[in-house]
Amino acid sequence: MDIRFLESFVTVAECGSIAEAARRLNLTPAALAQRLQKLEQILGRPLVVRAGRTVRPTASGLAILPHARSLIESARDLSSIAANDEPAGRLLIGATASALTGLLPEIVGKLRGLYPGIEYFVQPGASIPLYHEVASGKIDAALIVQPQFAMPKSTGWMAIRQEPLLLIAPEGVALDNPHEVITSHPFIRYDRSQWGGSIVDRYLRQNQLKVKEWLELDALDAIASLVSRRLGVAVVPDWAPPWPEGLKLGKRVLPDGGYRQIGVLWNRSGPRSLAVQAFVDACATMRDDAARIGTPEMFLE
Repeated sequence: MDIRFLESFVTVAECGSIAEAARRLNLTPAALAQRLQKLEQILGRPLVVRAGRTVRPTASGLAILPHARSLIESARDLSSIAANDEPAGRLLIGATASALTGLLPEIVGKLRGLYPGIEYFVQPGASIPLYHEVASGKIDAALIVQPQFAMPKSTGWMAIRQEPLLLIAPEGVALDNPHEVITSHPFIRYDRSQWGGSIVDRYLRQNQLKVKEWLELDALDAIASLVSRRLGVAVVPDWAPPWPEGLKLGKRVLPDGGYRQIGVLWNRSGPRSLAVQAFVDACATMRDDAARIGTPEMFLE
């Protein structure tokens, strides 16, 4: 069986549209339909059915879908195994929103030049679910906030960047007395259920700061934009640029605020272990390069 037939079926099931799946696979809709028909002939069952403008799997299609995904992943792993001592194959990477824009492009850029045989699938997400994805082996590695507990021995951890807490306020607000600013203005809270937000919450509690909270969210870009529009103040980690353009903010590092540490969590074993190690090495190189030319206290050695 041609693995491309399975890839076509899975993509159609995920997109719900032959036209969209064809665009994603760089095929014509007619060519994609032919692949589906061939797979249905091989298996002797209809796998998809049209419902208006959408396409959905049949009962038989739903039954084989997880197995098809598994077979596709196993087939992709063969390139990693066949490469022997050369990093290759499909690398499954998770990244938080700030790491996705501020760290991952440079890391992948370094790897593309060194190991063109590596393919990438990037899964955005928050640190907590991405941690569980790595720990369960569903993805290979993730750029996340450092967990505040011991990690399984099956995983590795390397800190890349430490980000001090910042008080951000609308442009023109005096920041000479940070605590007064925090308590006297409407406060936009970084989601305390997330690991990064819990660091901010701990700072507020340790300093017994009673805030006039009116909004809590896990989106640093959105928090900065709201502050720029004079809708309140916030305490956030000094995340890796780029920040949103056109912000009108005042910033002040909170010297006793501690740090949010960003790093890479990875699986230590598996068929893609060479590609994973190459990714970790690229993270270390980026960290070391940034430490030489950037703000030293923001990078870990």
